[in-house]
Amino acid sequence: MRARTLAAALVAAVIVAAGGYGLYSIGMNAGMKMAAPGSAPAKNGAPERKVLYWHDPMVPGQKFDKPGKSPFMDMQLVPVYADEGADTGGVSISSRVQQNLGIRTAQAVRGDIAPVIEAVGSVAWNERDVAVVQARASGFVEKLHVRAALDPVHKGQALAEVYVPDWVAAQEEYLGARRIGGPGLDVLREGAVQRMRLAGMDDAQIRLVESTGKAHPRTTLVAPIDGVVGELTVREGMTVMAGAPLFRINGLSTVWVNAEVPESLAAHVRPGNAVEARAAALPGRTFKGKVSAILPEVNPATRTIKARVELANPGAQLVPGMFATVDFAAAARRQAVLVPTEAVIQTGKRTVVVLAGEGEDGKQRLTPVDVEIGSESGGKTEIRKGVEAGQKVVVSGQFLIDSEASLKSTTTRFAEGGAAGTTAYSGTGKVEAIDKDSVTLSHGPIPALKWGPMTMEFKPPKEGVPAGIAPGSNVAFDFVQTPQGEFAITVMRKTN
Repeated sequence: MRARTLAAALVAAVIVAAGGYGLYSIGMNAGMKMAAPGSAPAKNGAPERKVLYWHDPMVPGQKFDKPGKSPFMDMQLVPVYADEGADTGGVSISSRVQQNLGIRTAQAVRGDIAPVIEAVGSVAWNERDVAVVQARASGFVEKLHVRAALDPVHKGQALAEVYVPDWVAAQEEYLGARRIGGPGLDVLREGAVQRMRLAGMDDAQIRLVESTGKAHPRTTLVAPIDGVVGELTVREGMTVMAGAPLFRINGLSTVWVNAEVPESLAAHVRPGNAVEARAAALPGRTFKGKVSAILPEVNPATRTIKARVELANPGAQLVPGMFATVDFAAAARRQAVLVPTEAVIQTGKRTVVVLAGEGEDGKQRLTPVDVEIGSESGGKTEIRKGVEAGQKVVVSGQFLIDSEASLKSTTTRFAEGGAAGTTAYSGTGKVEAIDKDSVTLSHGPIPALKWGPMTMEFKPPKEGVPAGIAPGSNVAFDFVQTPQGEFAITVMRKTN
């Protein structure tokens, strides 16, 4: 009985052992099936890392879809994982490098914006506020009260006295008809009055003849408005013909400013828009007005259009030729995504904003994106496409990040927290050959650069290869990467 029990126990142990082995085999097979061909095995329970492609770190532009030996170097190809952000056009950068480069970020926000347009121009006469004084009849200028152009004048001020010979006959005819009197002579008197009007006399001059009862062949020309004499075409003693312009008077109650508005902002300026203007010659003074017209012409040299602005000119302080700065009133405010203006990079062909975010490795991830911008106001720029509210953008240091050459050559060094020519790497190896401009080494792995064992050329130290080192020597060495992408040995010492 005891022997049977012992035999049964042995049989059970064999069965359990066989079953365990079978379960182990099944588990192994299942595990092999679960591991995808493009995945790296999990370590310590960590999730599997997806391999995007393999490449040679010395020739990063060439990609391979499976592992193997590099066709360029005596080394194995290195995998590039999805969580490393390959081919995203961005840069992973450590906090230390971010601080060293002075990189600052700000958040894109949604807010109100209204374009504020500032333009410059010069003050000119208001051509709609002009009066011309001319001779109503042929005569002689006996006296001139205003003798120079740009002299200021007031409304009703005497400008010149003109003797008109033709008025004497018309006035004497009227006075003779009035002296004769009698019935039926009213028609004669009325005809004489009409002849005085035809000679160029106005109603006030006719009433003067009627009230005084004597001829007045001289007339005084007066200024019809306040302003300055813009043009003077007469001198004392001159003979003037009927209808000849003698004075051109420009009013100064309002003036024009021909403001040069950039062609790209012309859509925001419309006739009737309110404006404020400041003149360099009158610090602290602000003049209000409105846009009276947009001139239909673009200056081909400056790519600007002229906005004709009409300004009130109290005290006639603004005079033609003055330099003025014009602020056009903002249009209706609207909601938009806004970023600091300094975050926007405009190259002429593209407009870029660098987005900042945290990668899976905890490092700052910086990614340049093309954007479409709109209006700018108060240090903020409208982003119409490319950035959403809440995203972080880089406001300083983004020019370095966006530089395509810098991205291609410095992505790895940023990720490691260094910069070209400043981070030193160490390794050990065997000298294969020494030439004038290169040292060929068969070295072991360089973990800091994710290099495996390989044979490659280095630039020799500046002071040359140390004495005692020859092909076949085992050496320890330090090296850096130059801005040109080469690897140069800085320290080299023999280890045997």
